[in-house]
Amino acid sequence: MRFLPDRQDPKVAIVGLGYVGSCIAALLADRGWDVTGVDINADLVDELAGGHCRYQEKGLAELIAGAVAGGRLTATTDYSAVRAADVVLIAVSTPVHPDGSLFDDHLRAACARLGSHLREGQLVVVKSTVPPGTTRELVRPLLERSGLRAGEHFGLAFSPERFAEGTALRELRALPITVGGVNEDSTLAASAFWRGGLGVDVIPVASPETAEIVKLADNWWIDLNIALANELAKFCAPFDVDVLDVIAAANTVPKGTGNVNILLPSIGVGGSCLVKDPWMVWHTARTRGVEIRTAPLGREVNTAMPEYTTQLVVDELLRLGKDPADCTVAILGLAFKNDTGDLRATPVEGVVTALRKAGVQVRAFDPLVDPVQAEEQLELRPSGTLEEAVRGADCVAVLAMHRAFRDIDFAALPVASSCLLLDGRAYYPKEKIAELRRLGYVYRGIGR
Repeated sequence: MRFLPDRQDPKVAIVGLGYVGSCIAALLADRGWDVTGVDINADLVDELAGGHCRYQEKGLAELIAGAVAGGRLTATTDYSAVRAADVVLIAVSTPVHPDGSLFDDHLRAACARLGSHLREGQLVVVKSTVPPGTTRELVRPLLERSGLRAGEHFGLAFSPERFAEGTALRELRALPITVGGVNEDSTLAASAFWRGGLGVDVIPVASPETAEIVKLADNWWIDLNIALANELAKFCAPFDVDVLDVIAAANTVPKGTGNVNILLPSIGVGGSCLVKDPWMVWHTARTRGVEIRTAPLGREVNTAMPEYTTQLVVDELLRLGKDPADCTVAILGLAFKNDTGDLRATPVEGVVTALRKAGVQVRAFDPLVDPVQAEEQLELRPSGTLEEAVRGADCVAVLAMHRAFRDIDFAALPVASSCLLLDGRAYYPKEKIAELRRLGYVYRGIGR
C-alpha cells in the first residue's frame, strides 16, 4: 500500500510525549510495534527512557516500563530519529489564546523540525486537536518545505484523539478512529495503520477538515450537555426535586439512534480539551463569517459553576447559624475529574478562590495530586491525611470522587457538629444520603 510498508509491524515515531502521545506510544509498543518518542523536553524524554511514567493513567506506567525494558519503546530529543520511521504521529500540545484562536507555536515548531527530516514514502498523521483547515493550510506547507509533496511523496492525514483521561487505554483499544487524508491514498494508509496498530474499527471521512471537525463536535456536544445538566440542576433545586431522578427518567426516551442522554451536573468542567475546544469552534467560525452561539453559552454556564457551588456552601452554613468567616471547609478532591491527579483547568480552583473571598478557611486532601503542584497552582498545600483535613470542619466538600473516597467512614470523621456534606461529584444514592443524615450531616448536592 502506498505510504505504508507491506510488513505487519511498521516503525512508528510519535512527536510529542505528553499524555496523548505517551498513551498511544505505550499501547502500540505493547502490541509489539517498534516505537520512538520524540520530544524537546529532555526531562520527559529521560523519564520515559528510564521506564518512568509521570501521567496517572491506570495501566500506563506498567505498559511503558515493560515496553522500554523490552526495547520496543525508546525516546529522544533528536528529530533525526523520525527518518527511520514508516509512520509519524504528531501529538503536540495545541492550546488556544484567550480569544479562542489556536496557539500554534508548538505545532509549527514540530512541523518545521519534522519537515527537515521527512523522507519519501512516509505517512504523517496529525493527532493534535486543531481548527478545521489546519492540517491542509498549516501542517502541509510546513512539511512541504522539505521539497516533498503531500499525497504524492508522503501521506498526510488527520486522525483525532477522542479518548478520556482515566479510561484512555481501554478506549484506545475499543473506540473507532476517524481518519481524513489529503487524498485517497493518505486516507487508505492511515486507516490501515490504525486497524493494524490498535485493531479497532476505522471511520474514513472525505477530508482532513471533516476529521478535524469530528473532534470539535464531540467536545462541543459534551460541554453543552454538561451545561444543560447544570442548568437543569439549578431548575430542580427550588422545587426540592432531585435532578438525578429527573435525568434518569428523561434519559429513557428514544431519540435518533439512541436515547435522550443528559449527562450529570457537577461543580464545573476542567481538563485540557473541554475548556478550550468550544472556544476554538467559536473563533474559527467567526473567521468564516459564521456566528456560533451555543459554544460560548455552554462555556459561560460551566465556568460559573464553581461560584454557584461556593454560594451553596455559604448559604447552607448561614442557614445552620454559622458565620462563614468562622468556618472551615475541607475539600476532598482537587483534580478536574474523578480518579485522576490532573489539575489542568480544574474547577476546584474557582471554588477555592470563591471560598477564600467569602472568608472561609480552606483545607484539602487529594491522594492523587502532586502536593507541590497543588501549592503552586492553588496556593493550597493539601493535608497529609483525610483526618487532618477534616478535623473540626464545618463542611466537607467532595469535589472529585476518587476511588480512595468511596469507603470513607463518615461516622469516624472528626468534623464539627452539624457538618455540611457538599456533594460536588460523588452522586451519592438516596440510601447513602439517608445514612449521612442519620450521622448528623447536612447533605446538599448540585440540584439535590
